[in-house]
Amino acid sequence: MSDAKIVEIVEVRKRTADREKTGKKKKRNSVKTGLSLWGLLGAAVFWFFAFFVALVPINIHAPSFFIALMGSLGVYGFVKVLSRIPDLKVPEGDEKAYRSFERPFYILLALFLVFVVAALSGAPIFHAGGYASILPVRDAEFSEDLPESFGTDSIALMDTASARMLGDREIGALASVVSQYNVSDEYSQIDYQGTPKKVAALDYAGFFKWIGNHKTGVPGYVTVDPVSMSASYQEAASPMIYVPSAYFLEDAARRIRMTYPTVMFGNLHFEIDEEGNPFYIASVYKKTISLFGGKTVSGCIILDPVTGHMDAYSLENVPVWADIVYDGDTICRQYNWFGTYQNGFWNSIFGKRGCRQVTRYASSDDDKEDQKPAADYGYVAKDGDIWIYTGITSVNNDSSNIGFLLANERTGESHYFAIAGADEKSAMAAAEGEVQEKRYQASFPSLINVDDNPTYIMVMKDSSGLVKLYAAVNVEQYNLVTTAATQAECLKKYRALLGLSSDEEVLPSPGRLDMTDARETEVTIRDIRDIVIDGNTYIYLIGSDEQILRAKASEHEEMLLLLPGQKVKVLHVGQDIIRLSHLDEE
Repeated sequence: MSDAKIVEIVEVRKRTADREKTGKKKKRNSVKTGLSLWGLLGAAVFWFFAFFVALVPINIHAPSFFIALMGSLGVYGFVKVLSRIPDLKVPEGDEKAYRSFERPFYILLALFLVFVVAALSGAPIFHAGGYASILPVRDAEFSEDLPESFGTDSIALMDTASARMLGDREIGALASVVSQYNVSDEYSQIDYQGTPKKVAALDYAGFFKWIGNHKTGVPGYVTVDPVSMSASYQEAASPMIYVPSAYFLEDAARRIRMTYPTVMFGNLHFEIDEEGNPFYIASVYKKTISLFGGKTVSGCIILDPVTGHMDAYSLENVPVWADIVYDGDTICRQYNWFGTYQNGFWNSIFGKRGCRQVTRYASSDDDKEDQKPAADYGYVAKDGDIWIYTGITSVNNDSSNIGFLLANERTGESHYFAIAGADEKSAMAAAEGEVQEKRYQASFPSLINVDDNPTYIMVMKDSSGLVKLYAAVNVEQYNLVTTAATQAECLKKYRALLGLSSDEEVLPSPGRLDMTDARETEVTIRDIRDIVIDGNTYIYLIGSDEQILRAKASEHEEMLLLLPGQKVKVLHVGQDIIRLSHLDEE
């Protein structure tokens, strides 16, 4: 074979190899480009779900924003790394090609480190004073904030469970409404024209009900009067389109997110203004410590569910009729920061000098600002606003309060009353004990002023949730309890128990007797009688000289063992026994 032929064959093979190499390179580049596009598409889909479905704000102060950003980078990097499968492996010596695949993971790692550092830098251990100062708390006088003239018609005694029952019963009578809508489980406590009301809008009864009715909208809402224990259905002047139970762009929260993509909001709830027009209100939050710490309220967004129009308000400019900007859980959480960290972080761990918290708060979770406080609170309609009240106790979680917190849900203004006494749960147990044979359950109480006596007032419900009785319990002496079928009768009996004016005779408690009139008498028992008065058992001792003495059985159980003929020494005020002892035991 000639040299020319050999050269020609070599050149042909070289050109063929070059073409194959170029083809493989183009194929690899094509695959890389395709995978890059798929990675971008996957990241875009992830962002769509984060923003449109999960409603994540585009805000560096929101932890969910960092999580969504890291998730989208993770998706993009995962798709790109698929180019490393064996049949698409980059030839040896071409290591630079790998760098483009590693960059997303480098960025992901950097974001994760920023997230961790930001979370740690905002912890209470570094900013105890900052957390303690988020909620300003002013010491106040109980009798000034809640004067005697402050009527019980301003106290919302009904809990949400009872309101739901009344609301469902009211709607159940409207056949045209009940087949398509439910009453929302989320009742809001508001002040409506000077009186407390619970309100809840109707909800679509599922996705297909929304499909069939979204053009006509939600027709109305339910109001419940916690004083008269009655509910009524109110038809709105125009149907509501943008509501939480709607879907897609008619969902109220999504409507707000699309208009305010960077705002952190929550506590979306239903209210009505003084004319009965419906609105949805969302609290706007800000972080005041590092990136993620010190969550507090900076204002609100008010959505008109009829037109979809909305306005954002700073905290100072919130309309007077809007009652709930600071929700109760936020106030309780911020008070716990104040009560726990006011003397420093390490004091909250070791010495705990002066540490206090709202009643029943899980103190182990104080540093978790997104942890919902395990706190209960009552509501008071005062000065056109709704104020929440809750007891304040020491961090030792005992059964007594050292004071009370009264806080405005519109402005966040908070007042502290230094009043020692039983906590709310103890008062509820005392009220239930008065009618234990009926097995009624007490609602969470509210706080009222009866002649400068701090007093718990609550309703007693049967097993079906119906209100059967009212109960009043003295805060400082929770053995002073009265129950009655009406609120007025209950307070009348309670005032008599305290020794105040009343035209009804009620047996006094030893805690309220004038001990300067106490006498000690030796009595030979001739007879013993048990008499039930207002559901309470009283023991009457009849002496041989016809002297009659009495005591409440629950406070002097030892008297149940007495027998006729025995001699006893009795310390008493008038007919009321204070202390009793057997003469044969001395």
